[in-house]
Amino acid sequence: MINMKATTKATTAWLNSEEYKEKNFAREKLVINPAKACQPLGALLCALGIENCLPFTHGSQGCTAYFRSTLSRHFREPVAAVSDSMTEDSAVFGGQTNLIEGVRNAYALYKPDVIAVFTSCMAEVMGDDINAYIGLAKHEGAIPEDLPVALGNTPSFKGSHITGYDTMLKAFLVALATERQAEKINDRLYVVPGFDTYPGNLREYKRVLKIMKAPFTLLPDNSDVVDAPNLGTYELYPGGTPLTEVKDALNAKSFLFLQSYTTMTASKYVDSKEVPTETIPMPIGIKGMDQFIQSVAKFTGLDVPDEITQERGRAVDAMTDAHQYIHGKRFSLFGDPDLLMGLVSFLLEMGGLPVHIVCTNSTTPFKKAMEALLASSSYGQEATLYPNKDLWHLRSLLVTEPVDMLIGDSHGKWAARDANIPLVRIGFPITDRVNLHRSPIVGYTGVINLITMIANTFLDDVDRNSPEATFEMMR
Repeated sequence: MINMKATTKATTAWLNSEEYKEKNFAREKLVINPAKACQPLGALLCALGIENCLPFTHGSQGCTAYFRSTLSRHFREPVAAVSDSMTEDSAVFGGQTNLIEGVRNAYALYKPDVIAVFTSCMAEVMGDDINAYIGLAKHEGAIPEDLPVALGNTPSFKGSHITGYDTMLKAFLVALATERQAEKINDRLYVVPGFDTYPGNLREYKRVLKIMKAPFTLLPDNSDVVDAPNLGTYELYPGGTPLTEVKDALNAKSFLFLQSYTTMTASKYVDSKEVPTETIPMPIGIKGMDQFIQSVAKFTGLDVPDEITQERGRAVDAMTDAHQYIHGKRFSLFGDPDLLMGLVSFLLEMGGLPVHIVCTNSTTPFKKAMEALLASSSYGQEATLYPNKDLWHLRSLLVTEPVDMLIGDSHGKWAARDANIPLVRIGFPITDRVNLHRSPIVGYTGVINLITMIANTFLDDVDRNSPEATFEMMR
């Protein structure tokens, strides 16, 4: 008779071995639990940040349900999006009829001021001429001739959610923004947050920009869409960047992109229109936020307000107070490129030791930038970046080369449990904890929030595992 308990124990021991890790890292074709989502999800998030915009998937209904449910579970909010419900017939005969009838019904029911059309795999594999379909829909009166339609080609079989976000953002600028005219240059700073699933971050940007007296537009801004107040009624379009400001975007005095790897296409497009642009790292940590403040101050020409200086001082004080709980600790991290750059920079400031850095949607520019960041600090010398690896690779790393903490989204909880280490949930999606997306991780306020999460998680772990003799009131 087979002893299942002994067999399971032996299997687990093998999965935790160096031998298995070597086999795991040797695989080339199979991907197990990648730390990324597909392009249309990013396009949908981008579309939610535009005023009176209806996101529209040219593809299957099941795909749209996945995008909506993933975002809804993270934000715990209803997410509006429609689909033209392509099925097997569409795969054979093309999606023209589906798209025309879909936009006809969507416009009749929801009366959007702009429709964001993005694609799933089926339409891209078939090679639908979607621009022609949209033109025909207007010609046939399915939608008004003057209704703006932003089209993003977002095949799920390449790229990731950050690629889809970037593609959709450029599509909005192409479809809505008027050409730059020297006599119509406005006085505004257009701030582009990138793929950011923290409405708390977007509100922090706006708060700081107001303190600094910078005339600005956040593009796009979904903070009031994915974190709407509960007033007893449902509003389909509760916020977003005003369409008038999107249309005037290329007449901006300047653009400031706050993520390097989720806005590459859009930033190149803006730059090609001779709009002054600057791209800085996501403002996580003291160094990251200092760069943001300096960029805004350069734009306004004003001194940095004392209120901002006071906030920075409080963040530095919080770093000093909690330094001993993070200094020398070993960390593993996974997530998107821009988020990882910010988090690793923050850990280096605190004397933390990043050890394993897993980025499924890595790129060559990101790899070079991360390696340069790690090389710039004595605390980064133990770190190894694992580009284009997945969470099953991460599990092998955690059980064979132990660390003190894992930082990443909710998908990391299984690997963290197997390695018997705490997980601090930062990133997307976070589906097993509440309200984390409402607290900013950017800015000087974000420094304090990150310290609080990480240090207190370590302290909780100490108390939970402390014997009676060392169960102290002070830690």
